[in-house]
Amino acid sequence: MYYAATDRYDKMPVRHAGKTGLMLPAISLGLWQRYGNLDPFGPRRSVILDAFDHGVFHFDVANHYGNGDHEPGFGSSESLLGQILATDLKAYRDELVISTKVGYEIHPGPYGVGTSRKAVIQGLNDSLKRLQLDYVDIYYAHRFDDTVDLEETVNALDQTVRDGKALYIGISNFDTQQTKDAIAMFKDLHTPFVLNQFSYNMFNREAETSGLTKALQADGAGLIAYGPLSEGLLSDRYLNGIPDTFKIHPTNQATFAHGKDAVVKKLNELNEVAHDRGQTLTQMALAWLLRDPVVTSVIIGTTSVDHLEDNLKATENLTFNAEEISHIDSILNV
Repeated sequence: MYYAATDRYDKMPVRHAGKTGLMLPAISLGLWQRYGNLDPFGPRRSVILDAFDHGVFHFDVANHYGNGDHEPGFGSSESLLGQILATDLKAYRDELVISTKVGYEIHPGPYGVGTSRKAVIQGLNDSLKRLQLDYVDIYYAHRFDDTVDLEETVNALDQTVRDGKALYIGISNFDTQQTKDAIAMFKDLHTPFVLNQFSYNMFNREAETSGLTKALQADGAGLIAYGPLSEGLLSDRYLNGIPDTFKIHPTNQATFAHGKDAVVKKLNELNEVAHDRGQTLTQMALAWLLRDPVVTSVIIGTTSVDHLEDNLKATENLTFNAEEISHIDSILNV
């Protein structure tokens, strides 16, 4: 039988999502890749429980997530997490923040994709069955759907809160203007909107340059960063070169605009800064994102307990002085 570590809340800083009452650990665990029906349950369970023992009480999934993001993998990440929520973590449900999303393909037909009212509402009902929960803490529109009027999506998300099936609402992959438009509608409905989940890392600063972080801050909401390490690129693994087999996320394609050698040069220079801070490059990359208080949390993905615990050490040094920030900017802006 699993018993959570009694000192779990001594190990991880907690942050508010903007001015809202939602609080998240500075680092969250996402189950996007390699947490599905084809993966070994025992090792995945070990990572999730070890994360909770270290103060990570937020677990992020989506109805689309599974092995290779194709049928029959769709939904299997939710199902895997659901098994643990129904057993090991059942006694701790009130401490947990569980988030899921709707918008990408989940089943055949026009309502198996997108953010229509039908897709949003039935999508959450199905997610709750897989998660073995009565409600989720955060329910996201996973993407902006230009085939559906935004007001329909916003009203459907609001309805899930009024039905008691979601406590807070988020959006994901909405650009700055789309975010502003959605927030205005949520405010009219008094919907508890809290977060935009957006791709953000040292090599992909669109969240900053587009004005998104400022827009969220102005409206009292937060940003939660996915892909904070750019699929592991921001690590010491690639200091000697990036193989042709490396797969970059679609949101990070511009990273290689000047070639891989230029990226390797930046990685080595960033690694020196991290070394001087007493951190690994990975730890510094996570800490760098958290330098801005509008970033409520960063979502990491790992299937290794050792990698998990190494990443979590990033929170031991979250402070950057002006010289470090300037030096890092000079490296990234070349």
